[in-house]
Amino acid sequence: MGKRILVQRRGRGGSQFRSPSWKRDGPVRYPPLAAASGRGYVVDILHEPGLNAPVARIRLENGVEFFNYAAEGLYVGQVVEVGEAASPKTGNVMTLGKIPEGTMIFNVEKRPGDGGKFARSGGTYAVVIGQKLEENKTIVRLPSGRTVEVDSRGRATVGIVAGGGRIEKPLLKAGKKYYRAKAKAWKYPLVRGKAMSPYAHPHGGGSHQKGGTPVPKTASPGQKVGFVGSRCTGRGCVRARAQQKQ
Repeated sequence: MGKRILVQRRGRGGSQFRSPSWKRDGPVRYPPLAAASGRGYVVDILHEPGLNAPVARIRLENGVEFFNYAAEGLYVGQVVEVGEAASPKTGNVMTLGKIPEGTMIFNVEKRPGDGGKFARSGGTYAVVIGQKLEENKTIVRLPSGRTVEVDSRGRATVGIVAGGGRIEKPLLKAGKKYYRAKAKAWKYPLVRGKAMSPYAHPHGGGSHQKGGTPVPKTASPGQKVGFVGSRCTGRGCVRARAQQKQ
């Protein structure tokens, strides 16, 4: 088989397609349930290249440090409460069962102790709709509008994730988008598959580009594409077949 096509190289991964998450000081998640309780304060607010929202470093009185998405209005030195005894104030980490209905929250845990799964993008928030005390469930409306029931023992942060409105500012020129994509490990610019040659993409080739959306192959990405068991390749093969038809 010849050279790997782009689809195969992306599937294999590597430095060209790697996310810049290695630059982070630590994972953005709540500490273990046993160690996360009491009061603390915001040590620093950090910019993480691989994320779309600022991150707050929080240190508790017992010495435990963890990273959480910064809420709008959070500042360095602010006192933060964590645990069941926390009050519903911006930046505090509370148990879902203790949060009043109608409160805006973010970084919501799907299961107790998983560190936070829902509403983590900049400017987003979820809303507590109600409590099912007999089932130990909390009804939460996610940013997408979907409603889910999560364990009331899970945790969430009160407020809205900072960094909202970042997508409202236009990029204006391709160079701006190029450097932003480079920092976020996006694939940019993105060339259409049907504009490529057959060796580069399953949709490539043909006498001319056809309109409409190409029908995807049923095979998984990188499988059965390119020069797989071909008898001949290149323009010489095309000429030979044309001569045979004549």
